Amino acid sequence: MEKGLGMLEKFHVAKEDIIHIEEERLRSVTKEILMTQDISEKDALLATDALIKADLRGVESHGVSNMLRAYLGAFKSNSLNPKPNWKIVKETASCATINSDNGLGIVVAPQAMEIAVEKAKKTGAGIVTMNNCGHLGMLAYHSMIASDNDMIGTTMAACSPRMVPTYSSVRALGTNPISYSAPADKLPDFVFDAAMTSVAGNKIVLASRLNVPLSPGWIADKDGNPIMEEVNIEELNHEDESKNLENRYNKGYISSSVDLLPFGGTREIGSHKGYSMAVVVDILAGILNGTRTAPTGEYKNQGHFVAAYDIDAFMDKKEFKELMDRYLQSFLDLPSNSEGKKVVYAGYLESIEESKRSEFGIPLHKEVVDWFKKISVELNTETL
Repeated sequence: MEKGLGMLEKFHVAKEDIIHIEEERLRSVTKEILMTQDISEKDALLATDALIKADLRGVESHGVSNMLRAYLGAFKSNSLNPKPNWKIVKETASCATINSDNGLGIVVAPQAMEIAVEKAKKTGAGIVTMNNCGHLGMLAYHSMIASDNDMIGTTMAACSPRMVPTYSSVRALGTNPISYSAPADKLPDFVFDAAMTSVAGNKIVLASRLNVPLSPGWIADKDGNPIMEEVNIEELNHEDESKNLENRYNKGYISSSVDLLPFGGTREIGSHKGYSMAVVVDILAGILNGTRTAPTGEYKNQGHFVAAYDIDAFMDKKEFKELMDRYLQSFLDLPSNSEGKKVVYAGYLESIEESKRSEFGIPLHKEVVDWFKKISVELNTETL
C-alpha cells in the first residue's frame, strides 16, 4: 500500500492494478450477464444503470466490482426474485407502500421514486415505502431521480444487522444509509449518501481486496468494545475476510463477520448520534411499511424509503436553484486549513469523477476484470 496516502485515498485501486473499461462496453456486458438470471430486459437496464452510475461517480463499493457478483449469488441461491410482481398495497394521494415481492432493490426503488415524483407533482410531496425488498445499491442513484426532476430527493434503507449500538456487545442495527439530493443551477447538485456506521459495510470488502487496514473507531472487538487503533482484518478474531470473500459472494451477500460501530465510534465523540439516526431509518424505511427490523430478531429482507419534494410547491424552482448555486459556491470559496485541501461539498467531487470516467473509462481492479472474464465464459455471454 502506497505510503503517505490518507485512509480514504487508500480505497482507490492502485495504478498498477487498474484496467480502464469503456462505459458502454461495461454496460453491455453487465446487462447481458444480468439477463442470464431470468431478469427482463427492462429490469436489467435499470439494474445496470444503477451499478454503472455508482462506478462512474467513484462509488466502487456499490458498483459492478462488489454488487454484480453478489446479486448473481443471490439469484443462484434463490434469495432474490428475478421477476418480482411488486405492487402497491396501500396508497393515498401523496403516499404509497409497496410490497416488492423480494425483488432487487435497484430495480424496484427507481420505479418507486418515479411514483414519488409523480405524486409530488400533484401534491407537493411524494413518499413511498417498500417492504420485502433486496439490496438498494447506491442510495444516491434513487435520490438523484428526484433532483433530475427539479425536486429534493431522500432515500433510506433499513438493512440487515451490522452495527453494534453504543454500549452493546452485539450487532443489532444495519448500516442504514441515508441519501439526500438537491438540484443546483450551474454547479453540480448537492448529493449526500452515507451509512450510519463509521464506515460503509462494503468498504470492509474493499479493504479485504486491497489489503487496506481499518481505521480507529470503525469496528468493534468480539465483545462490542470500540477498537481505537488501526487494525488489519487478518489480525481480528473473526473468520478470515479475504479467504472467504468469494464464498460470501456465492451465497448472495457480502456482509462480513466484522461488527461495525455507529458513526462517531465512541459515546464521547458522538456514537449515540449515528446509533439514533440508524433507528430513525429503521422506523421510516422499516417499521412504517411493516418490515421486521433488525433488533427484534425477526429480520427478514430489507425495507426502503424514498421521497420527493417538489420545489415549485414551496417557491419558484429557478430562484431556488440560483440560491443553491450561491450557497454551494460559498463553500467552494472557503479558505483551506493547514492541510491545504480544497473545501468541497457532497456530490461535487463525484460529479467531476463522473465526467472524467465517462471520457476515459471506468477503472476496475484487475481481479474484477478477471472475474468478468470467468463469469462470461461460465454464462456464455460477451466479455470485457
